[in-house]
Amino acid sequence: MNSAYINLRGHQVFSYEWPNEGEALLLLHGGLSQTSHFDESVLPAVEGKFHIFGFDRTGHGFTGDQAGSMHFEFQCAEAIAYLEDVVKEPAHLIGHSDGAIISLMVAMRRPDLVKSLVFFGGLFHYSGQRPMPDFDGNISESDRAEYAQTSPDAPETQEAKIRKMFSIWYSEPEFTVADVSKILCPVLVLVGDDDVISHHHTIELFEALPQGRLAVIPGTSHQANKEKPEMFQMFIREFLGDLSYPQTKMPQRRANNQSE
Repeated sequence: MNSAYINLRGHQVFSYEWPNEGEALLLLHGGLSQTSHFDESVLPAVEGKFHIFGFDRTGHGFTGDQAGSMHFEFQCAEAIAYLEDVVKEPAHLIGHSDGAIISLMVAMRRPDLVKSLVFFGGLFHYSGQRPMPDFDGNISESDRAEYAQTSPDAPETQEAKIRKMFSIWYSEPEFTVADVSKILCPVLVLVGDDDVISHHHTIELFEALPQGRLAVIPGTSHQANKEKPEMFQMFIREFLGDLSYPQTKMPQRRANNQSE
């Protein structure tokens, strides 16, 4: 794996690349997270088979902040710029939480850049999130230590970022079922059975996707990838191993699209 700062349209962004001759795949980490958090829970499902890219989004991980960087429109534009300037070809996207939202936006805005999408622990409208306790200002010692070690921003900026992110989670994004239905690439929707995303919202998303597939991982939360990594990785391998339209024995929703 190679990692280094790159100049992405005037901003220093920390980028990762795993050399391989396979198809391009882009990792999009969650909010207030960073790419390295995928090392043990996501990478084993795809490493060695794909040409993997990742980057710490602006204001996250090793990448410094900019005005407006936490908003999803900013992060979507940044992901599109990264795909255009660094990946330079259509890619499979794997996104968690905020990264899932960004991947969904990229698939809506730039379908020419997306081959498939693994969407886990995400939503298309902020109302799909179950009530969460407000941020009380407490930051664990381990989170403080990681921020101090990785972020080029001053340690005292961490709390302000968290508060800003919480306010955004209560007001963004605002897409509709009709918006989601325009995504034509294969999409695997993954969610924990005790996720912060409501099951009703997840089903709405899945049923709106023309090429959607759904997996609810039992006994897991918003961190299903870390709680049951082997099961989580199995679903990703199975999906990326065969992106053709599912042919089932007793089709219901897909009854009109099965081959004779």
